[in-house]
Amino acid sequence: MTEVPKTPLVPGNTLITPTPEEGRALAITLARHSIHAIQNNLEVLQNGRSQYAHDPSGLIATSHVVAIEFATIAAANDYWRG
Repeated sequence: MTEVPKTPLVPGNTLITPTPEEGRALAITLARHSIHAIQNNLEVLQNGRSQYAHDPSGLIATSHVVAIEFATIAAANDYWRG
């Protein structure tokens, strides 16, 4: 059964941010929250870091997740309306 995470996955329940910089920070936060929601056992999560921390493929995959989150936030903010 899927459980609702105890910590909100979207801080403040909104993707709207005043600036692109804050949108980028939110994208990183959302990616981190997603990882913690998927692997909520902190010990397992920390033990896995040594395996992927120096793996270029893992780091590229992480960057991709953040980029997708940022694209979603940018669209929600109508690309910060010029």
